[in-house]
Amino acid sequence: MSSRLQENAARMAGRIPADEPPAPPAGASVPPPSAPEPLPEVNIPEPPEDGPDDVPVHVAWSRVMGDVRAVSKDDQVTSGPARFAYRGVDMALNVFGPACRRHGVLVVPTKVDASYRDTKTSQNKPARECTVIVTYRIIGPRGDHIEVQAAGESLDSGDKGSAKAQAVALRTLLYHAGLVPTRDPDPDSVNVERGEAPVRSAADYRDEALNPNTALQRLYQIHHELSAQRMLGAVVVNEVGEEEPIGELVKRIGRERREQNGVPQ
Repeated sequence: MSSRLQENAARMAGRIPADEPPAPPAGASVPPPSAPEPLPEVNIPEPPEDGPDDVPVHVAWSRVMGDVRAVSKDDQVTSGPARFAYRGVDMALNVFGPACRRHGVLVVPTKVDASYRDTKTSQNKPARECTVIVTYRIIGPRGDHIEVQAAGESLDSGDKGSAKAQAVALRTLLYHAGLVPTRDPDPDSVNVERGEAPVRSAADYRDEALNPNTALQRLYQIHHELSAQRMLGAVVVNEVGEEEPIGELVKRIGRERREQNGVPQ
């Protein structure tokens, strides 16, 4: 079996991720991996030789914020249909790391609440979605601390989803807790008018109430909605072709469902 056939068999068996690029043909020249762009230099002084000032954590963190005034969106997304600039986690660490060291501040994760679900990418490939809520302690030079939380989310076809989601959470924490401006358009700069939700008709409620799959608890909710909309007296044609107020129909169906299920009155 050739190496290409072996690779294809491994890919189909799941031993190679489906979205991993295929290996080049034998004898083909492989270009060397491009070196990552160096992170920009930051103008933050080194920690003092005698250590940081002995101040409460909120004062130390405010001094960190004083050192980190702005972070530009120098990272670019160039793959796929999307094209946009962003501020990655490395950019955040590049500026917050020196500032925290200078003022004796630690940012330590103490708890991660994660949830996962299987989904698909836009190319219909299987993927794993990870959402995390990470609890952090911002510890000052005196040992006192502030406890904060940040959320992160990722979509990954391999085994890096948890790490990616936690990196997003850390980036979010540093930029938000540090009040670093984004220079994005303000959400209030675009006004979207919310339309009123259409009022359901009595016949629509009747059809839902008569549906045998409608749960008993939902029947109680329907009766409450009809009462709130002053529609209990609206007349509809019931399941036997007779006219009946919708409120009475819902109560009757509820009684019948309770008897069928052996639920006490």
